[in-house]
Amino acid sequence: MSDRIQLLPEHLANQIAAGEVIQRPASVVKELLENAVDAGASDIQLIVEEAGKRLIQVVDNGCGMSETDARMSFERHATSKIRDIDDLYRIRTMGFRGEALASIAAVAEVEMQTRLNDQPLGTLIEIANGRVLRQEPCACQPGTLVKVKNLFFSVPARRHFLKSHAVELRHIWEEFNRVAMAFPDIGFSFIHEGELQIRLEKSTLKQRVIQLLGKTYADKLITVQEKTPYLHIQGFVGKPDTARKNRGEQYFFVNHRFIRSNYLHHAVTTAFAPMIPADSHPMYVLFLDIDPAEIDVNVHPTKQEIKFGDEKMIYAFVQAAVRHALAVASITPVLDFEVPADIQQAPALNRPLTPEQQFQISRSALYESFTQPHQAHMIAPKTSVSPTSAVSTAQPRTWQSLYERIQASADTLPQQTELSLPVEAAEEQLFPVQLHLKWILQPVKSGFILVHQHAAQERILYERYRRAFQHQPIATQACLFPQILELSAADRAWLEHIQADLQLLGYQIERAQDTEDFVITGIPADLTPGHEQQTLMQLLAQCREQTSNMQLEMREHIMRSLASQHAVPIGRPLTRREMQQLIDQLFACKEPELTPSGKRTFIWIQDATLEKWLANPLVTEHVHWPATQ
Repeated sequence: MSDRIQLLPEHLANQIAAGEVIQRPASVVKELLENAVDAGASDIQLIVEEAGKRLIQVVDNGCGMSETDARMSFERHATSKIRDIDDLYRIRTMGFRGEALASIAAVAEVEMQTRLNDQPLGTLIEIANGRVLRQEPCACQPGTLVKVKNLFFSVPARRHFLKSHAVELRHIWEEFNRVAMAFPDIGFSFIHEGELQIRLEKSTLKQRVIQLLGKTYADKLITVQEKTPYLHIQGFVGKPDTARKNRGEQYFFVNHRFIRSNYLHHAVTTAFAPMIPADSHPMYVLFLDIDPAEIDVNVHPTKQEIKFGDEKMIYAFVQAAVRHALAVASITPVLDFEVPADIQQAPALNRPLTPEQQFQISRSALYESFTQPHQAHMIAPKTSVSPTSAVSTAQPRTWQSLYERIQASADTLPQQTELSLPVEAAEEQLFPVQLHLKWILQPVKSGFILVHQHAAQERILYERYRRAFQHQPIATQACLFPQILELSAADRAWLEHIQADLQLLGYQIERAQDTEDFVITGIPADLTPGHEQQTLMQLLAQCREQTSNMQLEMREHIMRSLASQHAVPIGRPLTRREMQQLIDQLFACKEPELTPSGKRTFIWIQDATLEKWLANPLVTEHVHWPATQ
């Protein structure tokens, strides 16, 4: 039997290694920007064409390289930052593995011009597919210029899996923001397709945060500053009103290196826990400075995950620092709610109620008054209650329990159902009823349907937006008071990308004169004014998160986001006419059964099903039927 194991060819090994480091154009941007920072540059320029697929160019005024160093920089594992094993535990620079340029050169066409400050001439090197095509002296500015052209030209399969220009550009913005955020003492500029996107002068950390994340944070930042011999933390957290449903503006840096850490994110989130909803995420930009010997940065190819020597201590420190910052800013409550010891010993707190007492209390008129919506101010008079009225009073809670049980049943709603609403509803007085400001109960001849008001209108709006994209644009009403959108540079680029689509949905958005801001001058004609700014800001925040996985096309994502935001909210009272209109519009949809995300909009319960449940105690054991007297 012949030998089967053999060494891979060098060019193939280099391409495999490149796959760990260079995943998309943004990966190249990250590596080149970090190299420029390590070179001691005070000004760095990023130039991109076709979202990095055709050209990525980084120019810096750093120390530059000699002819020998320039050639060696393209060799695998060639680095100026490590001499022995102990250096791995003293790293404070950004790049140190010596893989970046070698990996890039293995999958792209690369040109480098570099010159030392004290030398009259520099060095020009051209490499394609890992092979040196040219190396010669050249006239150039001090520092280094690196051009990366036609990324993945030698690996067509990898290029095929790149996303659209908008998605790849968004990832480039993320990497640019992270490096620029970490080094406010360096000037940065970003040029895309020949147009200057942003110019960042040297500044303070707060100024850099506002420049990158938007002027809306100018008066929303709370300073975090704590220092111990072991660990130093500084940066900012946003006030509670900046919390969002999506994880957007959240940055953790350790020794100026951006990292991802769900563990530390949880520490910050729990510090905000009493002040923001459980499903919201706070804004923060936090820098941890720690002895490199206490961390391991060599656990991930992109160096965005690290290990701490004492994770629990880091967690407690971050949480305490954020809590202290919120308290100093008078955000957290300072009242003492501790119960005095003599009251803690009271019999009422130590003696639990018997089941009989709990049942009597839950059936009292006073208890009912404080458990029904909008009834806390009303005390029912003592009157005799008939069995019929008792059923009527408890009906909302009954239907709520029924709905929870019905949802758990697999056969409550057939996949293909022909459901006819009663034509003679007015004659038979089968009017819709709103329950708990959330459900709409509509009797039908063979039973009833239970409609979720928000989910139903989400489906209605989604199909309206889909028609708008196809052939029926939504009319626009002019805003009496135009709203200014103060956006970060990245969000401005993103808004320009979806501006035409938003116009088809009724939004008129224009560039403000003499500024970089956008102005909302018109909104959909059927939309109540007042929330357009918040709606678009949330849409952009969701777009930022969506680009991380891109499970949906952008138009699909816009339709789902706006349908969810504009749908009638839970808790809003509806008139009988509004309820009937919503039901009519729902069953006029092509797919009325489900929301765009796959949740049910209604359930249909037949009389026969109710009879079956009533006859089977096992099915109804958890349904709280109304008491009779």
